[in-house]
Amino acid sequence: NLSGSHPAFFILVGIPGMEKSHTWISIPVCMMYSAALLGNSVLLVTIVKERSLHEPMYIFLCMLAVCDLLLSTATVPKTLSVLWSLSTQISFSGCLAQMFSIYFVFVAESAVLLAMAFDRYVAICNPLRYTTILTRSVVGKVGVVALIRSFCIMFPPIFLLKRLPYCGHNVMPHTYCEHIGVARLACADISVNIWYGVAAGFLSAGLDAISIIVSYALIFRCLRGRPSPRASPRALHTCGSHLCVIAMFYTPAFFSFLAHRFGQHVPRHVLISLANLYVVVPPMLNPIIYGVRTRQIREHVAHLL
Repeated sequence: NLSGSHPAFFILVGIPGMEKSHTWISIPVCMMYSAALLGNSVLLVTIVKERSLHEPMYIFLCMLAVCDLLLSTATVPKTLSVLWSLSTQISFSGCLAQMFSIYFVFVAESAVLLAMAFDRYVAICNPLRYTTILTRSVVGKVGVVALIRSFCIMFPPIFLLKRLPYCGHNVMPHTYCEHIGVARLACADISVNIWYGVAAGFLSAGLDAISIIVSYALIFRCLRGRPSPRASPRALHTCGSHLCVIAMFYTPAFFSFLAHRFGQHVPRHVLISLANLYVVVPPMLNPIIYGVRTRQIREHVAHLL
């Protein structure tokens, strides 16, 4: 019976070595979170209200906005309470629930980005069949499959953490709960946790990133074979926003993911600061990027305001 070896709660200490700066750090975090809430909410309301935007590209954008809202809301409120010293405790069950929510939404958002890449591939390379390939039924099935895959991948880590004895260790140098951060508190071998995390990351976000690269390679090959030189810039412009979002999503996430598992010489405060940035910066910038670069959204947002 290992239930007695689980701590009743964990104590989140924030960013180690930067405790005196917690209040100052919380100001940009709070501002970015507020901007993410406002930007994604306006984007959602605009797309839902305007019937002309009820197309696969904008439906996927709605999914992305929902994922951004959930990802930042699952982490930032607790982060702010830790930085403001309002509440540094989180129950063991609450910690596992937060960890599951973060990775569940992360894997789902990765799937949405892959679906958006496929949407751009069909729109550019096979435009005459766009409406027959990407029907509302297909888009809905893509969303359901993304949720099922996320659940199947992220449910096992709950049991991998529950099986570990913690020997009373409950002080976590972080602002929220994540898989390896919790596992490192255990007084047992966590090799299974580390390798499952690597395998899950590769089979989800890793394969998604590879598939996105392949899809854009096919898009560029398709554009290069077109006789009209004017078609390429217009088509590439529609992909620019998506490429910016992909870079912001995968770059810090993969660096943080690998550094937490293999970067023994990376300072801990750097890892934790980066982990906080990748759950708030992309949700803040995604609606701004799409709002600025997509004329239809820009016009409808201006009309809505």
